[in-house]
Amino acid sequence: MSSQRLTQTQKLLQKLSPQQILIMKLLQIPTMELSTRIKEEIMQNPALEEGEEQEYDNDDIVDTFEDEQGDDDHYDPLDDFDDYLKDDDEDDAAYKYSVNNSSPDDKHYEAPITNETTFQDSLMEQLGFRKLDEKKYKIGAYIIGNLDDAGYLSRPITGIADDLLFTQNIDATEDEIREVLEIIQDFDPAGVGATNLQECLLIQLHRLNEEEPSDDCINAINIIENHFDEFTKKHYDKIVARSGMSDDDFKRALDIILSLNPKPGGSTGSVEQNNNYIIPDFTVINNGGELELQLNNRNTPELHVSRDFIDMLKEYSAGKDSPEKREAVTFIKNKIDAANWFIDAIKQRQSTLYVTMKAIMEYQKEFFLTGDEGKLKPMILKDISDMVGLDVSTISRVANSKYVQTAYGTFQLKFFFSEGLVNDEGEAVSTREVKKIVRESVENEDKSSPLTDDELTAILKEKGYTIARRTVAKYREQLGIPVARLRKVL
Repeated sequence: MSSQRLTQTQKLLQKLSPQQILIMKLLQIPTMELSTRIKEEIMQNPALEEGEEQEYDNDDIVDTFEDEQGDDDHYDPLDDFDDYLKDDDEDDAAYKYSVNNSSPDDKHYEAPITNETTFQDSLMEQLGFRKLDEKKYKIGAYIIGNLDDAGYLSRPITGIADDLLFTQNIDATEDEIREVLEIIQDFDPAGVGATNLQECLLIQLHRLNEEEPSDDCINAINIIENHFDEFTKKHYDKIVARSGMSDDDFKRALDIILSLNPKPGGSTGSVEQNNNYIIPDFTVINNGGELELQLNNRNTPELHVSRDFIDMLKEYSAGKDSPEKREAVTFIKNKIDAANWFIDAIKQRQSTLYVTMKAIMEYQKEFFLTGDEGKLKPMILKDISDMVGLDVSTISRVANSKYVQTAYGTFQLKFFFSEGLVNDEGEAVSTREVKKIVRESVENEDKSSPLTDDELTAILKEKGYTIARRTVAKYREQLGIPVARLRKVL
């Protein structure tokens, strides 16, 4: 006989305020999307206006607010931001964002945007054709935004759920996210939204079999579904023996598999190969050995609280003798508060972007002066976090989807982060330098006799990098380079 018991447990949960959530959302938005977000806010809040601020007596506004709230209830929207983002650097708070809009020569630093439809644009358009409620649409948009350059969703579903709650204030279960992901996996190009190569190939094969059913396609599905490990290692004889296929059946199935697209995103990640130029969030200029950082403000118009709303608040506050007037005061004040919060959030965004990029520029100074990848120092998110006094998660949001233009090209901020190791001379070097040697060695190898991981390890040792073979194999895999057997050309 079972018994039931009731127990009480205590959990300490950190609940973010709406203002903190707003800051987190704005930090993730790249410059080229910021103007759209600002326009949306202006449409939703009539107390927020674009353009130069009208002159008025700020003391009158403060007095009116204090009359409404009382001294104890006076709220500064930046109080939460300062505590959460730990941004107490007064010198950098005077942020030099007099950027690209002050000189006619600035056109030289702006990258143009093409009118071509991007991979993400195409997926968002297909998402719009589906009958989805607002929650599912936002989940879908977030998933699309997290697909990598190959078109895969490499992030775990649990991470997507956490981010949706943290950045979008959307409480989505893992099942809800998987349901939307399956919808995206039905989009074109076939295979998009897969979580790994095996799933990507299976999505394409199942769709192909629906369109043109055949025994060969069924055999191909069998190979990828049940013999994927042997397939990736080219152990074809084992597949034939275990599957019961004839050699001819296997060859026809293999031809179908080899015709599939392992990277439906169709991109390797570089700006040039995407054929879609971006607007950089920052520009770093080398002025005779002195680096100058500019924050792109072209898509950040001046914002202010509506003079009409301020006048209305003062007028209605003067005579709150009816429920209607008290209700009107509450409405007007809430709109003004929201406008002030948004303006302060935009300022905080600009400040956070500036101090973070400035720290990256100083940390990787030699690269920004020379453009030599070999000069890049090992750098992780915590290094920059410690320099600027911001949380690691904040640095991560700044680095995500942000670009910096230099004299040597335009780079995503993620480019500058890498782990480190020590060479035979005791110097700390970036793993990027080691990966560069691996990549160049493979590019120049004899394709009829490709370099093995042991041989790559020996080449690195000759250059002063004593690294374990398994570590070299890990770097090779991170570069997307197959094992030697798969690179062999007869």
